[in-house]
Amino acid sequence: MALLDPVRVAKHVMADISTNENIRYEPEEKPPIAVALGVGLQAALVILAPIALTVVIVGRIAQQPEEYISWAVFAALLISGLTTVLQAVRFGRLGSGYVLMMGTSGTFIAVCVGALVQGGPETMATLIVVSALFQFLLAARLSWLRRIFTPVVSGTVIMLIAATVMPLTFASLTDIPEGTSTTGALWAAASTLVVVVLLILRAPPQLRLWAPIIAIVVGTAVSVPFGLYETRNVMADPLIGLPKGSWPGLNFNVDARFWALLPAFVVATIVGAIETIGDGVAIQSLSRRKPRATDYRAVQGALNADGLGNLLSGLAGTLPNTTYSSSISLAEVTGVASRRVGIIIGVAIAAVAFFPKVAALLIAIPAPVAAAYIIALLALLFVQGLRIVVRDGIDHRKAIVVGTAFWLGVGFQNHAIFPGLLGDGVLAILLSNGMTAGAIVAILLMVFMELTRGRRRRMTTNLETESLPDLNEFLQGLVSRAGWDADATERLTAAGEETLAVLMQQYEDEIDNVPKLLVTGRVEGQSAEVEFMTALEGENMEDRLAYLGELSPVPDDREVSYRLLQHYASSVSHQKYHGMDIVTVMVKNQGG
Repeated sequence: MALLDPVRVAKHVMADISTNENIRYEPEEKPPIAVALGVGLQAALVILAPIALTVVIVGRIAQQPEEYISWAVFAALLISGLTTVLQAVRFGRLGSGYVLMMGTSGTFIAVCVGALVQGGPETMATLIVVSALFQFLLAARLSWLRRIFTPVVSGTVIMLIAATVMPLTFASLTDIPEGTSTTGALWAAASTLVVVVLLILRAPPQLRLWAPIIAIVVGTAVSVPFGLYETRNVMADPLIGLPKGSWPGLNFNVDARFWALLPAFVVATIVGAIETIGDGVAIQSLSRRKPRATDYRAVQGALNADGLGNLLSGLAGTLPNTTYSSSISLAEVTGVASRRVGIIIGVAIAAVAFFPKVAALLIAIPAPVAAAYIIALLALLFVQGLRIVVRDGIDHRKAIVVGTAFWLGVGFQNHAIFPGLLGDGVLAILLSNGMTAGAIVAILLMVFMELTRGRRRRMTTNLETESLPDLNEFLQGLVSRAGWDADATERLTAAGEETLAVLMQQYEDEIDNVPKLLVTGRVEGQSAEVEFMTALEGENMEDRLAYLGELSPVPDDREVSYRLLQHYASSVSHQKYHGMDIVTVMVKNQGG
């Protein structure tokens, strides 16, 4: 997750757009080199400051030396550039194949500050390396965890990130050089905040992309007369070369503090992964002229590239990185989603790492200016988390999960919940981070909800016509106890039959290798949810369903099953993962 883009709050709205006629170049297409360079260099310039500023503000809050901050900025720029290229080119299962810009993750601000204060850069680096392994595991088993890491969990944790980091950011407002005026800090911070807020409120989309840079430039200019902008390092650093700092190394002498901090890093990794999932879904929607269903193999590729970026960041001793949702804005505003642009962006970001004077300019940005910029984006981050929760639908169950997890997280963060009883051990360190405490509460409550919902019935069979009688018997038994009438039961079995037919069509060329089919289902209220899970690599049936209105009035035989499935089911969702396809069919008892 990135503290970068003022329009991140609108990301999930963008993902719902069904057509996008503004796209001039899709991922596979190659725009003229002049167009690609113009769009790519502009995008790289926009995200340079956030990549460096997040590292700088963490280093300053944790009172780290300038040499380490210089090295961390260098490593963050280099790794962000390399992983941005990897996202675009998609090497095997690494990368999404779309323009997803990578940069320093704001999700890790609070936990990295804690690790730097308690153990230094070496301990932080080791924690990042270990937690990065969990992201690879999440990518590989994304289909298994889809019911636990829901929008309720991710939205709540995102709100807690803002609530946890905001007090630290407030403290940075008065972090000024000795002998300078606090009044100058006030004016610098106020001008930065006012400019970024006004641009978010009233600027057109093209200008809104530049809001971070404009606000930082204005705030820095205001700070100069007050002596807040120190230029001695800028003047001293060479134009081209390596940073003056050095690799901090790793710390393998783990102790109780390490094990207490590790869960916080794992939670931050998972939350960042959830944000990457959202970006991976949204960029697919906005990179095509015609709608396509989400390909979760591309999402898994984005997660793997993100995990590799985190692993490299840990090995290099800098903050983890993540996808930046300004990628969504870039495709929406420019209409250019070509992979060529992603490569140019990544190369440009990585190249800047070898210009120490540019990095020094970014590091020299006064703390009040950086803090004011972060405050505005944390405010948007909080609302984004709230929006994720609301968009998923709020009922009394989700409301109690969100409310309980959020306020318990805030309480533990502020040491307001039985602080004397926790002592100084591992549990106290673990719960002292509000994001970790709140995430644990939210996940436990979601697990409880899942375990106490209506029991899923399941059957395993083969993906073949001979399995139809068993499938019909299974579906009839699923709804018989719920009192469904004959018409509703027949609609459900018909939907199951057409789903089986569609899946078989996609596998018809593999005659000698009939796959297994796992069918699970449960009834809640007047709706039946049936999942069909098998190992396929065919087309996504949601794409075919989306295009039915464009087909000839007389479809071929292959289209009949799609049309019938669309008729019988109230909704059809097809999620494609590496090695697994999951089709979820919802059928309502209209007479219930």
